[in-house]
Amino acid sequence: MVTPIRIGVLGAGHLGRIHVQQLLAVPEFQLVGFHDPHPEKCAAITAEFGIASVNSVEALMEQVEAIDIVTPTLAHHTLALEALSRGLHAFIEKPVTSTLMEAQDLLVAAEASGTRVQVGHVERFNPAFLAARPFLANPMFIETHRLAQFNPRGTDVSVVLDLMIHDIDIVLNVVGSPVTQVNASGVAVVSDTP
Repeated sequence: MVTPIRIGVLGAGHLGRIHVQQLLAVPEFQLVGFHDPHPEKCAAITAEFGIASVNSVEALMEQVEAIDIVTPTLAHHTLALEALSRGLHAFIEKPVTSTLMEAQDLLVAAEASGTRVQVGHVERFNPAFLAARPFLANPMFIETHRLAQFNPRGTDVSVVLDLMIHDIDIVLNVVGSPVTQVNASGVAVVSDTP
């Protein structure tokens, strides 16, 4: 029998709650605790799942082998670098970072520390996509649509990094060839980012 990996969650918002719920259901993980700077969010998670909140990021990182980062994107880079410098593996909710340079920093830090970094591209593992994947050979045209009511929760980064990244990941997985050209345009309409 494999010893469960001791893991902690940073962030107790909408997605943090889901990560706590899912980690409790995976026997390969032992959820040690979570941290969030908002006491009301901590109280809600503790009441629902019986998992203790930890007073600080540092205190949580001292107790675990891996960290699940489910905070606003702007904090991902700093938190992941701290985890990697401590020799902790990091699972990071997408988008992994705000910039390509920050993402590259994490890869360098992970290699230097002998740890692993994984981004939460859950749509790649969506049962509908997994069922369709064997039938997707040499597509000639791909069009994606992601339709939902506007949610201000994820406006710290553009919709491309927050949601379209799933579609980009799936297309790259299906096509399996190098990207030769990218064209994009965007306009900020209901938030500060497109």
